[in-house]
Amino acid sequence: MRYCFGIDIGGTTVKIGLFSISGEIIDKWEIKTHTENQGERILPDISESILNKLEEKKILKSDVNGIGIGVPAPVKADGIVKNTVNLGWKYKEVKREMEELSGLRTEVGNDANVAALGEMWLGAGKGQENMIMVTLGTGVGGGIIVDGKPLVGAHGAGGEIGHLCMNYEETEKCGCGNTGCLEQYASATGIVKLAEKRLKQDHVDSVLREKSVSAKAVFDALKAGDAVAAEIVEEFGRYLGHGLANLAVVTDPSVIVIGGGVSNAGDILLDYVKKYFQEKAFFANKNTEFILATLGNSAGICGAAKLIL
Repeated sequence: MRYCFGIDIGGTTVKIGLFSISGEIIDKWEIKTHTENQGERILPDISESILNKLEEKKILKSDVNGIGIGVPAPVKADGIVKNTVNLGWKYKEVKREMEELSGLRTEVGNDANVAALGEMWLGAGKGQENMIMVTLGTGVGGGIIVDGKPLVGAHGAGGEIGHLCMNYEETEKCGCGNTGCLEQYASATGIVKLAEKRLKQDHVDSVLREKSVSAKAVFDALKAGDAVAAEIVEEFGRYLGHGLANLAVVTDPSVIVIGGGVSNAGDILLDYVKKYFQEKAFFANKNTEFILATLGNSAGICGAAKLIL
């Protein structure tokens, strides 16, 4: 049997998966991400963990196709990272360093692109070659797959869906320094801001006035028939649906996969996004399918493993 490793580097933990090349997860585990001293221990720790696993499973290096790594930052095609927000890395030749440490071929990609690749290989987008994946969490991440390959771009920033400009009148700044980014309205924190703004407009009864507002609380209130929550979700759906219609006319996906913590709201979320997508979609994109992601936290390791294959 032949094997590969999928690595998903996060700011707190590194998720690692050992796969057969047919896509079976043989083992998965986590190690701590040591970000101190500009993250100097991250790659050596991963290499040590992988080599220990090979020893434990009695697998020869010659039976391993290689290591795929997802990194939370723009990654150039040559595996070089120029900067990371939460790993401590500045300029880092991730591919070269990992190959030297482990003695195994390594491929590196942006974590959101890699998660999209995972959903295409083993998840909700299985069998699709052209796909957009949106992850709605603290921010809005994204991965775009064209002809079976992640869109990387000249600077490794292809697929940064969260920073589409969706509101030219916005004065508040996004974390990226620009204003009016999709992330400011469609992320978990964005939904909370939409809710707080709506609740200040008048005194219409809403269960949201009785509790601390979160994205989950908004969707729970919507499901319970709360009219104010419905207005908030309409606004969220409009931003995300229109943004995805803009993207679809560029990449022409067969499917749009929505994941991340906010997607736990379920099919009701898709209903609002699809409605506004259809409102602005180019005629050739009207049949684009919307589905919820299925791999959860394993999308990153699955996609990283697929990188090497």
